Amino acid sequence: MTKYIFITGGVVSSLGKGIVAASLGKLLRARGYSVAIQKFDPYINVDPGTMSPFQHGEVFVTDDGAETDLDLGHYERFTNTSLHQINNVTSGSVYQTVIAKERKGEYLGATVQVIPHITNEIKARLQMATKHFSPDFLIAEIGGTIGDIESLPFIEAIRQFRLEEGIGNSISVHVTLLPYLQTSGELKTKPSQHSVYVLRSYGIQPEILVCRTQIPISKQEKEKMALFCSVQKECVFECKDMKSIYEVPLALEEQNMAGIALKLLNLKDKKPNLTSWENLVNKIKNTKNEITVALAGKYTELNDAYISVVESLKHAGLEYDYKVNVKWLASEDCKNMEITKELLSDVDALVIPGGFGVRGIEGKLNAIRYARESNLPFLGLCLGLQCCVIEYARNVAGLVNANSTEFDEHTKTPVIDLMTEQKNVAGYGGTMRLGSYPCILKDGSVAQKAYGKKQIEERHRHRYEVNNEYKKILQEKGLVISGCSPDGLLAEIVEYPKNDWHVACQFHPEFKSRPEEAHPLFKGLIKAVKNQKLRKNKQ
Repeated sequence: MTKYIFITGGVVSSLGKGIVAASLGKLLRARGYSVAIQKFDPYINVDPGTMSPFQHGEVFVTDDGAETDLDLGHYERFTNTSLHQINNVTSGSVYQTVIAKERKGEYLGATVQVIPHITNEIKARLQMATKHFSPDFLIAEIGGTIGDIESLPFIEAIRQFRLEEGIGNSISVHVTLLPYLQTSGELKTKPSQHSVYVLRSYGIQPEILVCRTQIPISKQEKEKMALFCSVQKECVFECKDMKSIYEVPLALEEQNMAGIALKLLNLKDKKPNLTSWENLVNKIKNTKNEITVALAGKYTELNDAYISVVESLKHAGLEYDYKVNVKWLASEDCKNMEITKELLSDVDALVIPGGFGVRGIEGKLNAIRYARESNLPFLGLCLGLQCCVIEYARNVAGLVNANSTEFDEHTKTPVIDLMTEQKNVAGYGGTMRLGSYPCILKDGSVAQKAYGKKQIEERHRHRYEVNNEYKKILQEKGLVISGCSPDGLLAEIVEYPKNDWHVACQFHPEFKSRPEEAHPLFKGLIKAVKNQKLRKNKQ
């Protein structure tokens, strides 16, 4: 029988509920239990696919093509699992389903209301995930902050669900903030007390408190929180600010959080196998060598917009004993080659991530050209491949007016064009080429050597592709198309073999990188950096 753990947050947003959910999932899996994690987001958008990265950060894509919240990336990376569309639920998707049922007459003329229709649909999503995964534990994170109007239907649904499941089959974990007042030198518990009070007023008594804090929490403060929030003393956990998110599971394990959760759910605790994770954290703490990778994009003011790319770089860096420092580079700043050279003069590699729209494109082309001409290790992702092809077409293949129809719909040299199946698509939400697709690698290519196999599967999120009419001239001029769809029609990977590492892919490899198993393309990038440093040291 599946046990349920509901995670809410109080006082402020962005407390790290997703990291707590992922960490608890990691600790339970380390004990041999199966775990599924769901994210419930209160916003009215059906999914984050059409939202600005400035608003919502990265859109994480699952194997089945769902555009989801970035927290699902944390869930996958920590628990080393692949999630699905059912793992991300929004108010928009819930209301969309309920309204569709009403239009079909499925409610038999009843007045459709938040209770019971919306709350029933939310509970149905929980049951769908349980049926799909059949996990020992389903962890459900509720987005937003307790007290927000938009999250009330989810809280009410949880209250009902917990009653229906019965005592001992679910627990509530409340993540809250203990502000530190520097002037008085003390942690304040009152905001957290009030947050729990509000949660209790909705009918949910949390069994566990996870307290975010800048400094250690004293025994007296923990006892105070336990007393005023009606939780057991051993159920108040400290979660200090840490240098790496990957330290959080071990910090919670030291306090026996998973053991306490199992006790509350009447399940047997087991000795966890965290050796690999401990080695990972030990590497993070003790890696002395550092390299700098420039990440040139249009959303660099918000680091969360590229969070999976950054984490993938860190994973690959650890494989070669490097701490990777990211230099955030607004592509619009690369106005000409002289400025671009100056901006990239102090970096060891360049990454061009995915994105949409014309803003900053010329700067990306300048950065890629500099990388190609100076043998700076380069990795292009999705839009990064399209920019790589445009740059090569203009500056090597002699197609000086080469462009994408996304940036200039009237271009006479559309080396990048809208995919055939996209030409009659109306609307933006969920209409791209989304999800996991196979790719065949060219024998002996840089990409094939990096992966170590002939066929791969990677996740996509794009509308445009390399125009087949220009493949021949690009290849004749030295650009290698090293990965294609099984039918040979879609160019998935291109590379410039004269450089140590000049590779770009149409998919998003960052979605499949794991802390304990870095992605081959990111490893290839960092390996090229290491080899260049070794050569330089020998000279």
